[in-house]
Amino acid sequence: MVNEFNQQVKPVSLWADAWKRLRKNRMALIGLYVVIFYIVISLVAPLLPIYSPNEQNLMHINLPPSFKTAGELAVEKVEKRIVRLTEVLQTQDRADLKTELESQKAELAKIKEEVQHDPSYKKVYILGTDYLGRDMLARIIYGGQISIGIGVVGTLTAVLIGIVIGAIAGFLGGWVDNLLMRFVDVLYGLPYMLIVIILMSMVPSGSNSIFILFIAIAMVSWLTIARVVRGQIISLKNSEFVEAARSMGASQGRIIFRHLLPNSLGVIIIFATLQMPSFIMNESFLSFLGLGVSAPGASWGTLVADGVKGMELYPWRLLFPAISMTIFLFAMNFLGDGLRDALDPQSKNRT
Repeated sequence: MVNEFNQQVKPVSLWADAWKRLRKNRMALIGLYVVIFYIVISLVAPLLPIYSPNEQNLMHINLPPSFKTAGELAVEKVEKRIVRLTEVLQTQDRADLKTELESQKAELAKIKEEVQHDPSYKKVYILGTDYLGRDMLARIIYGGQISIGIGVVGTLTAVLIGIVIGAIAGFLGGWVDNLLMRFVDVLYGLPYMLIVIILMSMVPSGSNSIFILFIAIAMVSWLTIARVVRGQIISLKNSEFVEAARSMGASQGRIIFRHLLPNSLGVIIIFATLQMPSFIMNESFLSFLGLGVSAPGASWGTLVADGVKGMELYPWRLLFPAISMTIFLFAMNFLGDGLRDALDPQSKNRT
């Protein structure tokens, strides 16, 4: 390949050029690594040396984050309560507190005895436990499986629906385009989240709630991508390569899916990357309202909802799920912005 100065230049593909520009964007690259890390951890969760996310232990309720064993934390918790009761009894002579003090001393002796024989007291809860004694680290990791899964499946479903409708409307034009776009306009006028809430309310909660959540979010999220793809198809359908394919007898379906859509792939990828965080946020909002994932399953949204109930006494139950979700959402947004700049041909001379 020769440039205007008659010099040999190595040809560079769109994707190689996009990757080169993406690597120059430090925040996008960090976002990419964070997203990959989250996805890998979620996929290999069953192989990690963590406890079961649904295993309950009522003796380990609301233990704080620590590298100490559960037995040590349980003993410390009772000892602190005994010290507090003793201090109060020095100023107040209350029979109920005396009874509780004796009960706590008996409880302390019982826990010290059980620590010697019960292996569950040897467990270490790095991120603490919840109100049923379940490991917060395991629940955050397995909750990430569901939240990221909803984001991925919902995005793919919405993108597929939007691509098909947008491509058909843009390529055929005329009354087909007018009909499909008026249908999209009608759906745009409806309150998005209200529709999802109504769909989730109509189905009974149970094992299929995650699948229904996938469908409910995706079915009303394809409108924007349909318009974007339609615009791309309209701008490309009169190009020379399309005319060449048409003159060689290519069918309409082949022109759309083999020629037009591959040339619109950059815009589609950008939209999908930026749309995924909104799916996760929508799932979290629905779970917060009690319309999301059913117990004993957990997502980041349900963990945040549970954490809010005891945030004043047990802040780690809210803090760690919220931080995990926030980091992932920021990483996805940084990655989406980086992909938008990398795949935008007009940004070539700006980076």
